Amino acid sequence: MKIVVYTSTGCNYCAKIKADLQRWGLTYEERNVTDNESFFNDLHDKGIFSTPVTYLDDTPVIGYRPNKMRELLGITDEQEQGAANVEGGDKQSIVAEQQEQDVDIFTSLDESLLTPTYDLVCIGSGPAGASAAVYAARGKLKTLVIDKAPGSGALAITHKIANYPGVQEELTGLELADRIRRQAKEYGAVFARATVQGLIDGEEHKEIITPEGVIKARTVFIAVGARGRTNKLQGEDKFEGRGVSYCATCDGAFFNKRTVVVYGDNEEAVSEASTLAQFASKVYFLMPGKKLTGQAQLDDLDSHGNVEIRTSHKIREILGAEGGKFEGVRVEKEGGEQETIVADGVFVYTAGNKPATDFVGDTVKRDADGYIDVNELMETSTPGIFAGGDARRTPLKQAVIAAADGALVAQGADKYVNKRKKVLPQYS
Repeated sequence: MKIVVYTSTGCNYCAKIKADLQRWGLTYEERNVTDNESFFNDLHDKGIFSTPVTYLDDTPVIGYRPNKMRELLGITDEQEQGAANVEGGDKQSIVAEQQEQDVDIFTSLDESLLTPTYDLVCIGSGPAGASAAVYAARGKLKTLVIDKAPGSGALAITHKIANYPGVQEELTGLELADRIRRQAKEYGAVFARATVQGLIDGEEHKEIITPEGVIKARTVFIAVGARGRTNKLQGEDKFEGRGVSYCATCDGAFFNKRTVVVYGDNEEAVSEASTLAQFASKVYFLMPGKKLTGQAQLDDLDSHGNVEIRTSHKIREILGAEGGKFEGVRVEKEGGEQETIVADGVFVYTAGNKPATDFVGDTVKRDADGYIDVNELMETSTPGIFAGGDARRTPLKQAVIAAADGALVAQGADKYVNKRKKVLPQYS
């Protein structure tokens, strides 16, 4: 069977499907539509406006659908669990990198790690948590970093990073994460796999509840990632990749000089609509309610003359022909009136990604979406507990910003643990 994977630069799910194929020991041909216009046109001519797309001979699998891929490929349990050498695809296996990282950096959370009281425990090993560990461990704080799935965060599954300061060559997200983690480990930080079930602000120390036992810490940094939206619109699954998309950076070029709908009421939706306005001839920005959430501002779209903003427009159905051609959306306006908006595609950002902060309970103050309230020093409502990265609201989700959060937290943790009157900065 010939396997061809159409990818785009910056597409997280493209990296994931390639990793799956490599883990199953299957060779494939990668066709990057960002780098090659003919590959872009291949998909466009077939009415496919999204990546990844995996062709199994002549059968396309649109989007990241691992269960469907297993079924079509007849993947056995042995193939699922094993890792094989791959002749094609990436020069370096993403899966092999993750396995090497787990062995060399992450250990199991055993009794020896549950005994000490740590100066700082970072919950999450992405750019925020790992960068905090670099600064904290270098500052002689006893530091533990825990993560239940270090290879699945937003940074770890990013296919290519070319804008991280000081890194001139292009890296995968996993390579960058690995570098930061190894640097922290060299300074003495310990990394362990663990699932956090709860967080308690005790009298003498903070307690982090895990299945293996309780971790004791003087300070805690909540640097968890975000989980995706689970509710689906009617017709969304049917037209995913054939008009329904979730990433303007990945798929915006497919809609050059076309009409698109952006549906959402958060900062992500506003940002993506602004990106799409550079490609599309017309952008309908539909908000389910009358107001935006978080720090989003409609002013950010005013400079684009091709963006039409409509409030109180709830998408009730994504429309299209039986053959799979996207045709538009059916919306319900305030008062119940129905309208069909004809378009070539829709980008869905309802609810957005929500942080995985349920385990904190009432220990720290959170907003309605689960984001942890922090000040400019990443301090939460509870002294000695900090939050950053995707656990807090931020106007721009970038690895360098999350890393800066981590640096601030490490300095704050040092001040708290050592009862300093002011932060003792590390200049070198």
